Amino acid sequence: MKEFFGGFVDSIINSNYPVIGLSITAFAESSFFPVPPDLIYIPLAILNPKNAFFYAFITTLFSVLGGVFGYFIGKLGGKPLVTKFISEEKLYNVKLFYNKYDVWAVFIGGFTPIPYKVFTVAAGIFDLNLRNFIIASIFGRGARFFLVCGLIYFFGPSIKYFLEKYFELFTIIFMVLLIGGFWLVKKIFNKKPIKKND
Repeated sequence: MKEFFGGFVDSIINSNYPVIGLSITAFAESSFFPVPPDLIYIPLAILNPKNAFFYAFITTLFSVLGGVFGYFIGKLGGKPLVTKFISEEKLYNVKLFYNKYDVWAVFIGGFTPIPYKVFTVAAGIFDLNLRNFIIASIFGRGARFFLVCGLIYFFGPSIKYFLEKYFELFTIIFMVLLIGGFWLVKKIFNKKPIKKND
């Protein structure tokens, strides 16, 4: 499987039209394909840092479009179809996540290394608001891709070691801080006002 992924990625990066391959991969990965676009846009950005933000834009755009496709797979295909390529356990865990964070779960799933297609298809099954789903997807996916490409743009190939070794850890820490922030805001706004004695 690793050899397949490596050969697939190399064939896109070394082709005459790598942006087309990146677009198709980003779209497909958001709904059913196992190869993450990170394996393509990061090497492309390292090879040509001046185009890093362009690669981030393309990856974000087609990842969100693919997410919408995944949303309708879940909405129209329903649970019986979805459980053929997503386990019951994963689906249940995502349901708990949606119950707790609603559409914010899409943003978190879009930013972290968790397979994004699980969130997009589940969003359709659980009938999340489509507009809010798209907005959360844009910000979640965009934050992830533009952050990485921004680092490459400003630091060049020297950032490669950091991305390979620490990026997943960084995104997990960010997710924990984000969830903690949501919890804090919820506590503040749900805090009962102190009644003054007459």
